[in-house]
Amino acid sequence: MPPLISVILPTYNRALWVVEAVDSVLAQSFRDLELIVVDDGSTDETVAKLAPYRDRLRYAFQEQSGVSAARNRGLDLARGEWVAFLDSDDLWLPVKLEAQVNFFTQNPEAEICQTEELWIRNGRRVNPRQRHRKPSGRIFEPSLALCLVSPSAVMLKKTLFDQSGRFDPQLPACEDYDLWLRISCRKPVYLIDEALVIKRGGHPDQLSRSVPALDRYRIQALVKLLQSGELSGRQFEAAFGELERKCRIYGQGCLKRGRVEEGKDYLELPKRMKRKRFE
Repeated sequence: MPPLISVILPTYNRALWVVEAVDSVLAQSFRDLELIVVDDGSTDETVAKLAPYRDRLRYAFQEQSGVSAARNRGLDLARGEWVAFLDSDDLWLPVKLEAQVNFFTQNPEAEICQTEELWIRNGRRVNPRQRHRKPSGRIFEPSLALCLVSPSAVMLKKTLFDQSGRFDPQLPACEDYDLWLRISCRKPVYLIDEALVIKRGGHPDQLSRSVPALDRYRIQALVKLLQSGELSGRQFEAAFGELERKCRIYGQGCLKRGRVEEGKDYLELPKRMKRKRFE
């Protein structure tokens, strides 16, 4: 009989971190799960560190292809009705999955929810800024400015990927922003207002630190979404307004840094899209 939950844990060259993440999954009070670790081409001691766990998880190795491809590989292997993700630098508190299962039992119409998080930066707890506060329910419009869903905190029905698509491997960053917008324009995303995830940041290989100019990829995600034909009229106007804002900020930044052609291209992008829409 397949497990109820498939936990997908992508990792790359985080041998010590990934063991701690695995331990936090195996320590869950809810037990009807499978753990799938997708190793995205690690060259450190990841394989050796995970060897003692091989009878308690499913391990898949792939040539380095990025976190989106790794999560998608995990989805290919997943047998559960529900899917939860855990980044290899994050941790779960022991009742995380149990709390989400209870939520879905009590709210059978819900298809996706997330929990709150404890933020740790360089070993010290920090409080999220107001703009990072997670809403609950119809979160599409609040999520346009920046990503308000954390992969490590979310659980969702696997069938949602059939409706909304998977992580986009063409995006080197903001792939989660892209996916959650595609889901939240269709479905409410609920919040369990309890911090059940430890989100650790500040380390050099953190994706948001290692990839510059993240708004470039948010702009790509918005363009895709606007061209998809999936948005209602109000959603389209809100997304287009955010595209105009991001293109203005990013384009002006390019001009200040001497990247004139790039800057002009981003400043003109919303105008080109508007003209094409009404052709």
